[in-house]
Amino acid sequence: MAEALHVVCPHCDAINRVPAGKLGAGGKCGKCGQPLITGRPINLTRNNFTRHVGRSDLPLVVDFWAPWCGPCKMMAPIFEQAAARLQPRVRLGKVNTEQQQALAAQFGIRSIPTLVLFKEGREAARQAGAMDLQSLVGWVEKNL
Repeated sequence: MAEALHVVCPHCDAINRVPAGKLGAGGKCGKCGQPLITGRPINLTRNNFTRHVGRSDLPLVVDFWAPWCGPCKMMAPIFEQAAARLQPRVRLGKVNTEQQQALAAQFGIRSIPTLVLFKEGREAARQAGAMDLQSLVGWVEKNL
């Protein structure tokens, strides 16, 4: 039997087991029936953050941002493009630091945008400041 990966649904946060060899084909959530791989960043809150970081076998890149931040607004479409390019190998998520101040404080976010890469439930890399698409994808791939 092929190794199964745990993938958290971006819609209902249910944990799904997906054969590693079939991850690229996407698949649907066993609970809500929605696609597991969307090619888009997921919205992370204090309610679902721990599940996506700690229960998924996919590395997760989190963009800590705020709606009033100019560089964050500039980087938003780039982050969307990176999600389309990097999934299904890597999941991308966004934390609005204005709405999720406790998460920002928990991770010591002092400037935004700040990107944090989580692997196996732990922080593996961090980068502050906006990046272009090539730099962002390169940073993620270098730190996987």
